[in-house]
This record gives sequence, structure tokens and C-alpha cells, in this order.
Amino acid sequence: MTPGSFPSRELPREQRRRLTACLLRQAAQAEDDELRAHLLEEVVLANICVARSIASRYRSRGVASEDLEQVANAALVRAVNQFDGDRASDFLSFAVPSIRGELRRYFRDHGWVVRPPRRVQELQSEVIEERDRHQAGERRTPTDAQIAERLGVPEADVTEALRAEGCFTPSSLDAQLSEQGGATVGESLADSHSGEDSDAAEARVMLQPVVRQLSSRDRELLRLRFFEELTQQEIANEFGVTQTQVSRLLSRVLRDLRCSLEEGQGTPI
Repeated sequence: MTPGSFPSRELPREQRRRLTACLLRQAAQAEDDELRAHLLEEVVLANICVARSIASRYRSRGVASEDLEQVANAALVRAVNQFDGDRASDFLSFAVPSIRGELRRYFRDHGWVVRPPRRVQELQSEVIEERDRHQAGERRTPTDAQIAERLGVPEADVTEALRAEGCFTPSSLDAQLSEQGGATVGESLADSHSGEDSDAAEARVMLQPVVRQLSSRDRELLRLRFFEELTQQEIANEFGVTQTQVSRLLSRVLRDLRCSLEEGQGTPI
């Protein structure tokens, strides 16, 4: 049976943990090689759902889901064969980092459209995972400093890793500029027959990667002001803040975008 062809065997977490521990003990004590191989295959079957769950976290980054599952499954098989019950008591605490590491290495070698420095490649998945975990728990985007503190790395490295987020795969022209819908990337580009000024079209292309670095709230602010053409007071009513606060927010966002462009971070990737 190849790593990619294992059927799924869904079990409750605690039942899977106990079954895995029992099978591994039996495999360690088995004197017959064929019996041991069979028991280890049962361990793989019991935990294949874990490998696929880890692989699913890396979807939509320019690598086929089937390839991700194949890498995760193969990593699970290696973890099963390498696990030493005398040195570690819990199999998943050994296997999960191994599977995640294999997926990150696969992305480093196969998933980049534009290749940032290797240290950025290796750090980016950790940064994105921590950012998404924070957003899910706190319902707001963490700052680069907060992510850096949680991961124990320099803030500058976190910033650079987030700026390289678009390097896995080019954005689709159908991708929406805001999580709430509305204008797409393609709609923001110039039509060759529309007579739109080419300088404006170029500016929009340059802005795309730096806008992607903004928080969801800042992107929504830009969408409402410049695509929906709402007044600052209308935006204030939408956000539940004062018009003065909206004015300050817009000034800050535009200043950040300008700084990013001046630093050369707005070059299209």
C-alpha cells in the first residue's frame, strides 16, 4: 500500500490515542517481521486523518491538495517507522512536528513563484499559522510585534515573512479585494479600450502587494472610501466610530502604504 492510498479511519481522539499506543507496544514486542509491519500499518490507518488535517491547513497556496496529502501521508509513515516508545510516550507529539516539517520543506522547494531568502521561506508558514490562530481566538489581526513575541523571533523577520505572503502563487484576477466582497483585482486594472490612464493602472498593480499586508479592517476601510465612495461620516456609522477617528485611520493607512512603496516593497511580484 502506497502512502497516498491509505483509506481514512475516523476515530474519536482518545480512542485513537489508546489504539495507537497499544499497536505500537505490540509492534515493539513482535518478533515476526510480517506481524510487526501489519501492526505499524494499522497505526498509519488510525492516524491518517491527522496527517490529512495538517495538510489541509496548507491549501490554497499554489500547491495541489493531492500533493499535500501525499507528502503528509508519507511523513506519517516515516514517523511510524521511526517512533521509539522508549524515548517518547505520545506518538502524535512526535509525529505532528515531523509531518508539519515535511510540508514546510515541500513548500520551500516547490511552492514559490518568487523565492525570498531561505530564512523567510522557513519562517513564513509559522508566522501565518500564528497570525491565523490569533485571528481565530481574538477576532482581530495581531501586530508583527505580537507574532514575533509568540514565536521568539525578531519583529523585522516577521514583517518580511508577511510581505512575502503572495510569493506562493499569483493572485487570481477574480480574487476580491475585500473579505466582504465587492471589487476584484481584475476590475481594479485598466481596460485596454477604456482610455484609463496607464499610470493609474500601474499604480494599482504596485499597490496590490502592499494592500495585502494590511489588516482586514484597513482593507475594508479603503474599499468603502475609494471603491464604494462613502463619505467619512458614512464610514464612521458603518464602523461605529466618530468621523474624526475615520479621518485619522485613513491618514495612517495611506501613510503606511506610502512608506511601503517608498521602501521598495510595492514592486509587483
